[in-house]
Amino acid sequence: MKQGFSLVELSIVLVILGLLTGGILAGQNLIRAAELRAVTTQINNFSSAVHTFRDKYFALPGDMLNAQAFWGAEPAASCPGTAATPSTSSATCNGNGNGLVNISTDSNEMFRAWQHLANAGLIEGSYSGVQGALRSDHAIPDENAPRMKLDNATVHFQNYGSRVSTDPNFFEGQYTNVLLIGREQTTGGFPHAPFLKPGELWNIDTKIDDGRPGTGGILSWNNTFKADCTTTNNIATSEYALGNENVSCSLISKPLN
Repeated sequence: MKQGFSLVELSIVLVILGLLTGGILAGQNLIRAAELRAVTTQINNFSSAVHTFRDKYFALPGDMLNAQAFWGAEPAASCPGTAATPSTSSATCNGNGNGLVNISTDSNEMFRAWQHLANAGLIEGSYSGVQGALRSDHAIPDENAPRMKLDNATVHFQNYGSRVSTDPNFFEGQYTNVLLIGREQTTGGFPHAPFLKPGELWNIDTKIDDGRPGTGGILSWNNTFKADCTTTNNIATSEYALGNENVSCSLISKPLN
């Protein structure tokens, strides 16, 4: 006669399954924690690279007026460059030297910035120096901008100037030459698609800065633009929505703070 499993045997199986499940979850948590540490390190490294570049060349990457004197000139027809004319060497284009990393397509400074930093040996990789095919501010990881160590995110360097309290995207404040970090926008544009949970961004912000989404050198987008990442649009009272376990946040870093 066939016999089923005894209660003891079933208990042993359940214990083993529980241990396996717990081990898998613990492993996933460890991997995620390592990725978050790597992202934090990258943010610090980008800031250090921009500072070092400015100290060495007396200019900002991308905005540098005499970049071609150091790394050679792209053909005149390829400056400032388009998606159809990417740089394939260290040869580059000059910026306009006004102290701002411009968005305008007459300079491509926001993408030349990564090429200049790579040319100077301050970041890893090589970059096209031109926008992606979909929009003038289309950032593509490993093509015209660095890849972050998490979820196909990338980083974009651009001047956004001063923002008021009614801004639809930013918290009130000054956003001169900032880094925007998020997943690539597959429809084009600067990277702002979420890649972090609110608690994860809070963790990064607390380690590097002040732990608040609307102040300091590490910030979130405001509550209007990324409603599930923060609690309000008021810079004095807004906090990260720590009770939300969904991936709802991307971030802004001020490397020159």
